[in-house]
Amino acid sequence: MEVENFLGSRYKGTRQFTQQDVPTANATGFGAATDDYMERGIDLNEQLIRNKPATFFMKVRGDSMINAGIYDGDIVIVDRSIKPVNGKIVIAVIDGEMLIRRFQKTLNRMLLIPDNHKLAATNVSEFADFKVWGVVVYLIRSV
Repeated sequence: MEVENFLGSRYKGTRQFTQQDVPTANATGFGAATDDYMERGIDLNEQLIRNKPATFFMKVRGDSMINAGIYDGDIVIVDRSIKPVNGKIVIAVIDGEMLIRRFQKTLNRMLLIPDNHKLAATNVSEFADFKVWGVVVYLIRSV
């Protein structure tokens, strides 16, 4: 793929200009006023948020999920209306502390697994004050 063909423009100035260099020229005059509104821009709220009242943006602190591609300072979009299932990344509250971890539930125990080999999984006991606050659905990162 050549960049010149991809862009579709070969206009080199008025001295080298020919009509064949502009394959889609509009020689009829001005476009209709409604043409400006034909294609809307991308609305990120519409694209990323499925349930507006249950969706929150949270800033991540720490390195517990670096192997999942979630780094310190990233923003995660959390949907509280989604049921946590095994393997999903969740925001959990244990004894008043919020954690971002991978959710794992078996018949006899529940684990919150960090995606960092330096940290150990958290075994949630039946007596702990535990709640899954929401499920991470998207990640936003500045580059």
